[in-house]
Amino acid sequence: MNPDPPLRLALYEPDIPQNTSAILRTCACLGVNAEIIGPTGFILSGTKAKRAGMDYLRLVVVTKHDDWNTFQKAYSESRRILLTTKSDVPFTGFQFLKGDTLIFGQESKGVPETVHKSVNARLIIPMESGVRSLNLAASVAMVLGEALRQLDAFPKLS
Repeated sequence: MNPDPPLRLALYEPDIPQNTSAILRTCACLGVNAEIIGPTGFILSGTKAKRAGMDYLRLVVVTKHDDWNTFQKAYSESRRILLTTKSDVPFTGFQFLKGDTLIFGQESKGVPETVHKSVNARLIIPMESGVRSLNLAASVAMVLGEALRQLDAFPKLS
């Protein structure tokens, strides 16, 4: 558990427990705190979530927020960076800063326009034409990897 994480990862109304748990496992391994913006489409302590997260779920700092407004109030000082298919700015060309909060939308429908309008930046993962999207857990791993690389903030090998 990282008391001073380089980044935060926020999931907006996640609706697939296996993805959420896989993402929380990634956060645990990389020392990134997680934010869950509700409501969620499942119970985080349910069987499917536990199976995907294994024993890693107890190793990640997770803060739950009732809704978008509660989340915004909690992190009004943080730069909020949304990953979305509705952008033309690739995440690979963006300069991440310590303290950024990376926001990923709901698997089935992304985020509403109000969220798009209230973030500091919107980024896209470049993909081949004719495809809709990557799996959410894969997307998170790619973007977290780049942000941590830029910040030289990967956990140190012992």
